[in-house]
Amino acid sequence: MRHGVLILPEHRWARAREVWAKAERLGYEHAWTYDHLMWRSFSDKPWFSAVPTLTAAAVVTNRIGLGTLVASPNFRHPVDFAKELMALDDISSGRVMCGVGSGADGFDARIRGDRPLLPRERADRFAEFVELTDHLLRRPLTSYHGSWYTVDEVRMEPGFVQSPRVPLAVAGAGPRGMSLAARHADIWVTTGVPGRNAREPYERQIPLMKEHLAELDDACAAIGRDPATLRRLLVAGNSADGVLESAETYRDAAGGFGEIGITDLVVPWPRPDHPYRGREEVLDEFAATALRGNP
Repeated sequence: MRHGVLILPEHRWARAREVWAKAERLGYEHAWTYDHLMWRSFSDKPWFSAVPTLTAAAVVTNRIGLGTLVASPNFRHPVDFAKELMALDDISSGRVMCGVGSGADGFDARIRGDRPLLPRERADRFAEFVELTDHLLRRPLTSYHGSWYTVDEVRMEPGFVQSPRVPLAVAGAGPRGMSLAARHADIWVTTGVPGRNAREPYERQIPLMKEHLAELDDACAAIGRDPATLRRLLVAGNSADGVLESAETYRDAAGGFGEIGITDLVVPWPRPDHPYRGREEVLDEFAATALRGNP
C-alpha cells in the first residue's frame, strides 16, 4: 500500500514548509492539498492557493509526490490548470499528480457569481472537464469542442516531465464518476461509501467499501479495462473515521483497507481543532514502523 497525507493550505509558508518537509522525511509517498478558493468552516480563516503551495513544497522536498485533492471546474479551466501543472511538474522534476472532482455547490461555485447548476449539468461539465484535462496532459497540441469547453490548438510545450502524462486521479463515488475514472484515470479517489454517515468508524466502512470496489471493477470491465490497472485511493478522516486515533488503529485500518483492494491510503495531517483534530505523534509512531522514513 502507498501512504499519503492531506495538508490543508492554512499556514503561512514559514510554518507550512516544515509540515511538507516532514511529510517527506517520515517516508510518505505522496502529499496532497485541497484546491479551493474558500472551504467550509474556513471561509473566514487563512486559506492559501493550492498550486503555489505545491510549487513551494516542490522546492523544499526531493522525492514525495505532490497533488491536488481535488481541483474542480467550479473555478478551474482545464487549459489554465494544465499549464500550471506543466510548470509544477518541471519544478518538481516529475512529481506532480492531478486530482480532480466535480466540485460541490458551495463557496467555490458561487463566489464569482456563477449561476447554480443542476446535478446533471454539474456531472456533464465534469465529464468534459476530465476528458479535456486528460487530452491536455497527454498531447502537445489539443483542440476540443464540447458543450462546456471549446479550445483551439492549445500547445503544451515543452511538455511534461512524466510520460505519457502526470498521474490523473478522478474522484467519483457514483456510477458515472466510476465510469469516468475507468476511462481516464490512473487513480480512483473516494472518501468512503456514499450515502453513509459523515463520520463513521473505519471498521464499518471496510466491508461496505469492499462491495463498493466491486462496482468499480464492473465499471472497468464494461470498457474492457483490467481493474488491476486502476489504483484506488481512500481519503480517511471523513466517512472513514478513527484511523488516526493511535498508531495501532492506523496500522489496523491500513491493513484492513489494503486487504480489500485499497492501494493508497491518505490521512489528514492532524490539527489542534476541528476538522481533523488529532496528534501529530501518531504519524511519527506509524512512520517509525510502517514507512521507510525516520521521524
